[in-house]
Amino acid sequence: MTTHELKTWPDLFEDMITGVKMFEVRFNDRGFRVGDLLHLQEWDDRDEKYTGRSVDRTVTYILYGHAGLREMYVVLGTETLAGEKCAEPPNSAT
Repeated sequence: MTTHELKTWPDLFEDMITGVKMFEVRFNDRGFRVGDLLHLQEWDDRDEKYTGRSVDRTVTYILYGHAGLREMYVVLGTETLAGEKCAEPPNSAT
């Protein structure tokens, strides 16, 4: 199992932590495999920095080489780790 540190845009990150989005579309330059861990970190593209929020997901399925997917791109089916909660920045109000 490999852990992949990945940037995620705020709107997509929000959908991930609410459970609406349970997949990732990614360029497969990392050799993703079922069972890998995705450490998804929210990235503010306007300020060009991490927000401090992150979440972990396990890869459960990989779709590749399918019509509609560009070469080297994959759709990663993911699931929440047991007991996983979104990690908030240290100064955030909860």
